[in-house]
Amino acid sequence: MSLIEKIIARAQANPQRIVLPEAEEERTLTAADKALADKLADIILIGNPDKVYALAKKHGLTHIDKATLIDPENYERSEELAQLLCELRKSKGMTIEQARQLVKNPLYLGCMIIKTEGADGQISGALSTTGETLRPALQIIKCSPGITCVSGAMLLITDRPEYGEDGVLVVGDVAVTPMPDADQLAQIAVCTAQTAKSVAGFDDPRVAMLSFSTKGSAKHEVVDKVIEATRLAKERCPELKVDGELQADAALVPSVGEKKAPGSAIAGHANVLVYPNLEVGNISYKLVQRLGGAIAIGPILQGIARPVNDLSRGCSIDDIYYLIAITACQAMDAK
Repeated sequence: MSLIEKIIARAQANPQRIVLPEAEEERTLTAADKALADKLADIILIGNPDKVYALAKKHGLTHIDKATLIDPENYERSEELAQLLCELRKSKGMTIEQARQLVKNPLYLGCMIIKTEGADGQISGALSTTGETLRPALQIIKCSPGITCVSGAMLLITDRPEYGEDGVLVVGDVAVTPMPDADQLAQIAVCTAQTAKSVAGFDDPRVAMLSFSTKGSAKHEVVDKVIEATRLAKERCPELKVDGELQADAALVPSVGEKKAPGSAIAGHANVLVYPNLEVGNISYKLVQRLGGAIAIGPILQGIARPVNDLSRGCSIDDIYYLIAITACQAMDAK
């Protein structure tokens, strides 16, 4: 069974309530129909009912009536949610009139439904920017306890079973925080290991904090940051298996790890890689994907108290379907 098949099976075994606030978008609605047919999740659609049902009829989607469909302009809980949103944001000067307008915005409405425990996760981005997806999540759901920065993990599926977890690696941050400081990098390590557990199904995440240096082979302030981040990650999560600073070959290749970092339990055996900054992470995963033929799945947003994930506006129906399954797996772990 492939990793994707395992993720889908895990989602089907414990269906979660996933909000799709862009229900009037063709790819999103088609993916929702497929998810409902496969009993992948309990789907909550936000959109104008006439438009949604007309689109479903146009494309022959026969399972949409199994979803919960919410009209943001005529939702019976709108005033209740507006009052709560106003209370949540009163320190930022929000008025009740502003809150009433915002709860008509499907992205804000979905996050408010999650906040009041009516749903377990949300996916948007087929029509929206990353900022539009993240803003209501951070304002309403907020970060997980002890976490102050959101990051993005990527699943890399390779044809090299000797590396990672039978060829699978979980890497981060590839999407959100450009220049993390040592504390943020430690948080990214903890969150990426958690994603490796909840999404990739790793029983034993082994985290390598990557650098251009291995155990003092080079001296530089950016190396010092990785060393400090490793210390903070261990302090923050004592049970986490993490080591650094390690070069990529020392992290992945047993013979190299043994030479460069003798005695390290992680060197040569890492299945989770934490990049020192976003520039390195984004460039490297795309090189591995394009030149190495790896399958890259993500980014999977992490660090939010309940899963809210972001799609590319160029996403496919399958991308949305798979992200529903991934978000469901994250939601199980967040409860």
